[in-house]
Amino acid sequence: MNPTPWHQIVRLKPELRSGELSLAEFAADLHEVVTGAGRRPIYEDPAKFFALTYPTHALRDLVKDIAARLAGQSAKAVRQLEMTYGGGKTHTLITLHHLFHQAESLPDLASVREFREHADHPFARAATAALCFDKIDVEKGIEGTRGPNGETRTLKHPWSVLAFQLAGTDGLRILHGDDLDEERDTPPAEPLLVKLIERQQRDGSATLILLDEVMMYARSRAIGGGDWLAHLRNFFQYLTQAAAKIDRAAIVASLLATEPGRQNDPLGKGILRNLADIFRRQSEEGVQPVQKEDVAEVLARRFFEPDSVRDRGAYKPHVIGIVKGIAKLDETTGKARKEAEKRFLDSFPFHPDLTDVFYSRWTQIEGFQRTRGILRTLATALRDAEPWDRSPIVGPAVLLAKPGAPTVSEAMRELAKPATMDSVEGKRTEWVPLLEAEFDKAREIQQEFRSLSAAREVEQAVVAVFLHSQPVGSKAHTPELLRLVGGSAPDAIELEKGLRRWRDTSWFLDDDDIGDDPAEFGGEQPLPRSWRLGNAPNLKQMHDEACRNRVTDAMVEDRLEAVIRKTKSLTNGASAAGARVHLLPKAPRDVPDDGEFRYVILGPGAVSASGKPSGAARAFLDHTTGPHRPRVYRNALVAAVPSREGLDAARARVRSLLGWEDVAGQLQRQAVDPLRAERLRRQIARAGREVPGVVRQAYGIVVTVDDANRVHAFKLQASGNPLFEEIKGDRKARIKDTPVNAEALVPGGPYDLWREGEESRFANQLAESFARYPHLPKVLRPNLVTDTVLAGVRQGLFVARQPRPDGSNRTWWREPVDPVAVEDKALEIVLPEKARLASLNPGLLAPGNLPDLWKPATDDAGQRLRVATLLEYFSGSRVATNSTRGLRRAGGNPRLRPRSRAGSRRHGGRKGSRLDNEPSRDVLEGGRPPRNAQPGGVTAPAAGSRRAPAPDGGNRPDRLVREPHKRSRPDPSPMPEEVFGGSLGNGPRRHRRRRQGAMARPRQGQRSD
Repeated sequence: MNPTPWHQIVRLKPELRSGELSLAEFAADLHEVVTGAGRRPIYEDPAKFFALTYPTHALRDLVKDIAARLAGQSAKAVRQLEMTYGGGKTHTLITLHHLFHQAESLPDLASVREFREHADHPFARAATAALCFDKIDVEKGIEGTRGPNGETRTLKHPWSVLAFQLAGTDGLRILHGDDLDEERDTPPAEPLLVKLIERQQRDGSATLILLDEVMMYARSRAIGGGDWLAHLRNFFQYLTQAAAKIDRAAIVASLLATEPGRQNDPLGKGILRNLADIFRRQSEEGVQPVQKEDVAEVLARRFFEPDSVRDRGAYKPHVIGIVKGIAKLDETTGKARKEAEKRFLDSFPFHPDLTDVFYSRWTQIEGFQRTRGILRTLATALRDAEPWDRSPIVGPAVLLAKPGAPTVSEAMRELAKPATMDSVEGKRTEWVPLLEAEFDKAREIQQEFRSLSAAREVEQAVVAVFLHSQPVGSKAHTPELLRLVGGSAPDAIELEKGLRRWRDTSWFLDDDDIGDDPAEFGGEQPLPRSWRLGNAPNLKQMHDEACRNRVTDAMVEDRLEAVIRKTKSLTNGASAAGARVHLLPKAPRDVPDDGEFRYVILGPGAVSASGKPSGAARAFLDHTTGPHRPRVYRNALVAAVPSREGLDAARARVRSLLGWEDVAGQLQRQAVDPLRAERLRRQIARAGREVPGVVRQAYGIVVTVDDANRVHAFKLQASGNPLFEEIKGDRKARIKDTPVNAEALVPGGPYDLWREGEESRFANQLAESFARYPHLPKVLRPNLVTDTVLAGVRQGLFVARQPRPDGSNRTWWREPVDPVAVEDKALEIVLPEKARLASLNPGLLAPGNLPDLWKPATDDAGQRLRVATLLEYFSGSRVATNSTRGLRRAGGNPRLRPRSRAGSRRHGGRKGSRLDNEPSRDVLEGGRPPRNAQPGGVTAPAAGSRRAPAPDGGNRPDRLVREPHKRSRPDPSPMPEEVFGGSLGNGPRRHRRRRQGAMARPRQGQRSD
């Protein structure tokens, strides 16, 4: 529910709303009242004057004391008025003049009755003399001085003005040395002034002397030189002594000037000190007629219709709602709600904090009284704000311009004038353009936080801080600010966000009390402890100016590149994973095209968007030295590039860092207080910490080729991990860092590496295929593919073949490939059904090592194998089916390389077609697998022994080979490499021959089949 606006509860006076009440009428003028000039009836007519006068307690006490003195019942002859609120000192002097000059004809008004009832004595009729020193010209004097009989005269000296008002020409004769009705040039002594006052009292009236604006005249006389300041000091000394000696004579003096500048310089302070000492000798304590608690009532009587402000109790429900809303923002108000409600009720319709800041601070501002003070300012504000202000109480909002206005209000311009005259370090503060800039920011913030738009709380905050920033050195503490802008009960969270945003964007908010880095506390930066607007550039303003005018785009790009090079999170883990890292290469030629996996971090020039790779990024994947040299291994390159929004953010942070560094450079030439220096150090450190993180976040786009060989760009899902880890973990990158399945490399497998009719491939070609063909996954290390191929050889999926210089080949099948051979670029990978083995590991012939080779056992003799089966197994025509991990492939076993026996001594030069592979013959000539065969039972011959001839018919096709009896299980320990590998594998032929006899002889206790 929206609160009721203040102007629907109290009503402005019609003449103020319509503009008929001139603002000049708020400037009281004692001289015009005494002379009856008729220019301001509101002050000259007692009825009109007392209708708007509020008898404050201090003013009633002063009237009581003067009434007692004029009745001859008090010794308090001299009273001095102190600085009062909004011109109240002159209003007080006018009140005394009306009450005692026309005591018998006072109007019957409530305020007059209050004065009478408070006084202990009836108001005596008094002759009133008013020395208005602001009207006495030091050269020509003052015109229109009125005597008791109505005669007027132009007089030059203040003692002459006093004498003529009290006794006319007789008064002048009393003071003149020759008894002439002319002026004298020197101040009269005390006896003459006593004689003058007694002369005036002959008709029985008392004497009331009113002194106003003494300092203005005194300072002017002092500047003119001569003895005039001494004359004036003597005059006041004699006058106060004379008044103290005469019953029913009183002096009420206002020494302070309306324009404080007249008394705040060394000359003015000296004069004031001398004069104050004189009055202090004869006077009682100083009088301040309007106290802080009286201000709201004074203003209410001046601005609002009497019947609408008469019953304050009627406002209580409204005030309770206001205090409730403020209590949600200010903890102190919430704890003392009862006291707060009384305070707001006594001040209604004005916000008590608004009147307090004017009363406590603005009366100290040089020139504030010259603008006629708060009465004139608030009159303008209330009149202009009534049509649109929705606030429930008269607060900072009334000083705003109407919604949508591009400039400040008339009331704010009035306040800006005296504030502008103040200075900071010798510089004037041009408040109007400063405030316009701050209001622009406030309106932008209110558009962002829509709940703050109706009551315009951020704009109110600008007003509140401006008011609290006067005079120089003043500030608003955060609770004070929240109370002032909280009258409409804004949302506490939204208001705090809005104020924080203003603090972050303002150029003229002092940054003395800005909180610590929020990162140190893991949350948002708190509101500052205090707020102050000023003309001295704060660190924020200096920083913004540096970012806008001093930090160039070239500086930003240079630093950005340097930061990218130093940001470890862009490259961490890439080299360890097997990638070759290229950080900010200048051109595609800087990234080799050799099949190695290349991880490229491109600079800002390659900025891209998801689905839209830039031309600069595409060039690295399309070619090397130019379009005439296309890149071959496109599938081995992944580029990380910044996104547009990420790059903008990174540039902004880099610019901010450079701006803070520039501020530090500027302040090196100045004396900087330790607090500001420490704050600047924190800002630089904070910006320096933030930049690498923002740069890392900027690199959120990956450019590479997809499985259709098209260059594409995709956006990474942020994880907080190093960049390469994020890229590797994204399925769209298709990067593998573990070995692929060997079964996937065979013909018909998912990788489709073999062309139709192709029997063999170089091993390094298989690895390069993954770097070259985009339908394959991207492999971080080529040896991952090589390891997979070698594993396929060990599993029997492939045969490895290495050519020898003599034209022969070494082969490996179902056994590890020699490490030296692995490094040979001539190493081939052959499909088993197309391969011819140059050798065979004897251990493979043991039961269980080769699929479908041995027949199941039918008796206790164990498994058996016919030689014919073995010959057929390695004939190259046998079809086998491999089924591993769900993959089924039909293919053949490799053939064993045939051996020519022409010229053989052993066979008499005859050619034969028996088992044509020496290793296999070595196994079978003994009638059973050797005991120490790997892994199932071939007996190793003794070192250096000569193999005996095989038994008659040992290689016949119908010959049976049996598994050894269980009781004679072979030794499971492997055969030493020099025996197994040398004599039965790929070792020299002569070693195998020497051991054939030993292998053919059965061991003791073994049965020979």
